[in-house]
Amino acid sequence: MPVGRRPGAYVCGTDAAMEIIDGKWKVSILWALGERVCRFGELRRLLPGVTEKVLAAQLRELEADGIVHREEYDEVPPRVEYSLTGVGRQLNEALAPLGAWGARHVLGGEPAPH
Repeated sequence: MPVGRRPGAYVCGTDAAMEIIDGKWKVSILWALGERVCRFGELRRLLPGVTEKVLAAQLRELEADGIVHREEYDEVPPRVEYSLTGVGRQLNEALAPLGAWGARHVLGGEPAPH
């Protein structure tokens, strides 16, 4: 499923992918949701330093891009869960080598299991 963005506005595929993950917290959101389905509060705890406003905005963008699925349950109190779509899982897999590179060359260690 292609992600809906600006066709023809990119120089290469990497450029197009970078626009999807552009944002300070998007890659961290992908990592967290790659571990498990999360509620909003769980994501906030997993990502210390992110504000509610920024987290909500970046989740909306990832949802609009078809990367994140938002499931709303008709319960009292309301419950909303976020998970990766198939395309989101593919993007997370594509980011794994980048994470391994960062662990080796920036953090100076072995990559954490993903």
